[in-house]
Amino acid sequence: MKNFILLMGFILISSFALQAQTTTKIKVAGNCGMCKGNIEKAAKQAGAVTADWDKAAKVLKVSFNASKTSSDKIENAIAAAGYDTEHKVATAEAYSKLEECCQYDRAGKTGLAQTESCCKPGASCCADGEACKKDMSKDSKDMTCCKKEASCCKDGSCCK
Repeated sequence: MKNFILLMGFILISSFALQAQTTTKIKVAGNCGMCKGNIEKAAKQAGAVTADWDKAAKVLKVSFNASKTSSDKIENAIAAAGYDTEHKVATAEAYSKLEECCQYDRAGKTGLAQTESCCKPGASCCADGEACKKDMSKDSKDMTCCKKEASCCKDGSCCK
């Protein structure tokens, strides 16, 4: 009877833990096995329980506890590691720190973010519907506001 009660308690606790898990897929640019390790490590450091980046599809499948982290935080960590995601763009500085084999083609990306937000509440580029577009050439750190390059956020979230 004691074992039965312990088993039922374990099952109950496990079911609550599984309900809190969120699984999602995120497009992430990269080239090689080293990229795979870096991307998965960044995701896990941001709170992902599991992370598996598919090199061919350029898709990261992550599971995480939504009460502890979010896909936005995970994407921020991946971008900070130098990899562009579908919603976040790595800075030129973070990208330049990648090994040469990991420096993927940024200009030819499809389906990945190519803008970085200048859309903070009250920012002048938001007022006119402009977005801040990052020059994607390898050595550039320039940011310029461009009309209608991307939809600008009204609430201060990232441009897409």
